[in-house]
Amino acid sequence: MFPYDQDIQECVKTLEAGDLILYPTDTVWGIGCDATNMDAVSKIFQLKKRVDTKAMIVLVQDERVILRYVEESDLQIFDYIKGIHKPTTVIYQHAKNLAPNLIATDGSVAIRICNDSFCKDLIREFGKPIVSTSANISGYPTPLCFNDISLDIIEGVNYVVKIRQDETDLKQPSSVIKWDKEGNLIILRP
Repeated sequence: MFPYDQDIQECVKTLEAGDLILYPTDTVWGIGCDATNMDAVSKIFQLKKRVDTKAMIVLVQDERVILRYVEESDLQIFDYIKGIHKPTTVIYQHAKNLAPNLIATDGSVAIRICNDSFCKDLIREFGKPIVSTSANISGYPTPLCFNDISLDIIEGVNYVVKIRQDETDLKQPSSVIKWDKEGNLIILRP
């Protein structure tokens, strides 16, 4: 079995067990888990030493899946996303079918359609959305490549993806946007 396929299979097995993975995304390396599993989401908060009211991002493979996890969605969001090239996370209102501790107190959730082939294949094989949060302890800088990730994080997850660990190009977190009630675009993180 090729390393890529082996990583996918090991990740799926780990996610199905309710455990944590460390994996490359279309932005920075992320700590991930099953976005529908409350206990798994709690493990990420514990590992990151992060308060559980701070939101995390959910990755999906395409826009068709989003409507499974939010009550309604304005189609202008999809038009906007298709026109941009930088990975962009959208805050959607009225989240559903996700781990309750992943949904913000106002009922919103942050979702990004992932354009990374490894992530798309992983999400498709797993069959559910995956949490993605930067691979750092809360309050510390976001690691921009695998070599910047602390040993506490690497040892705190159940599976570390083998491919792409040697990449040295520095990645950046995604942009974060939302629409207000009047339909105006608000950029939360450029």
